[in-house]
Amino acid sequence: MLLTNCLNYILPPLYFLLVWVYGKAFFASLLPAKRFKTKLLIIVSLVHLSYLISITIIYRHFPVTTVFEIFTSLSFSVSVLYCIIEFTSRRKETGFFIMSIAFFFQLISSIFIKNTTDLPEILQSPYFGIHVSSALIGYAAITIAGAYGLMYLMLYYEMKSSRFGVIYKKLPTLESLERMALTAIKIVVALLGTAICFGIIWLHQVYRGLYYADPKLIGTIVIWIMYVLLVIAERCFFIRGRKIMVFSVAGFLIAIFSMTVINILFSEFHRFF
Repeated sequence: MLLTNCLNYILPPLYFLLVWVYGKAFFASLLPAKRFKTKLLIIVSLVHLSYLISITIIYRHFPVTTVFEIFTSLSFSVSVLYCIIEFTSRRKETGFFIMSIAFFFQLISSIFIKNTTDLPEILQSPYFGIHVSSALIGYAAITIAGAYGLMYLMLYYEMKSSRFGVIYKKLPTLESLERMALTAIKIVVALLGTAICFGIIWLHQVYRGLYYADPKLIGTIVIWIMYVLLVIAERCFFIRGRKIMVFSVAGFLIAIFSMTVINILFSEFHRFF
């Protein structure tokens, strides 16, 4: 328990350091920061993984049973997904913006998280495990798509106003940002759709038809449909660029609203604490 508490207090400063290093690499082109930032990302991700494992072992459940447990798991998922993006795309210019979001999630989690060993029996189903794992990766992809959408809009309006500053010089091209955002959106469609399917199966086993009108379930389905429509619009109607990116940012904000306000105030079976 002491180790878990220590890691909980250590993670926000580590993420802040990570954001600072990525910021120095992006805004100041500091050579040591450019060389060390990916290594630091791996170190922070490994420390975070140790924290999640310690929670799982000590409290006998994966940290997804409260909003603030979900926030730390989401922060880790965003970090790992971005790490994969860095290694596959070789583009490292966007880390400051994405890791700032991961830092925010972890900071809120570390402040408010309250772990417990009292795990309801309904959360021990294998369907629940698949549902949560898929949802976490899906929401991490929503976060990354929103971040790339925001960066696209920042670069778009800087170019439109003929202000060719650090954003213009350091960020990838509009085409690259759009491509990375669309890749994340497709991950959202696949993983969030999987989470919804297994969630409904699990819900039917546990509640026997009740709670299908739960606001959180409806909100998640609405979010998923919105991203499905984005993919259809891009593939079939060739709607691209700024419009897709605006919806990507809006989807992220709606998802955050769903995870916080709806989950806490309105949802029934998604509140386990």
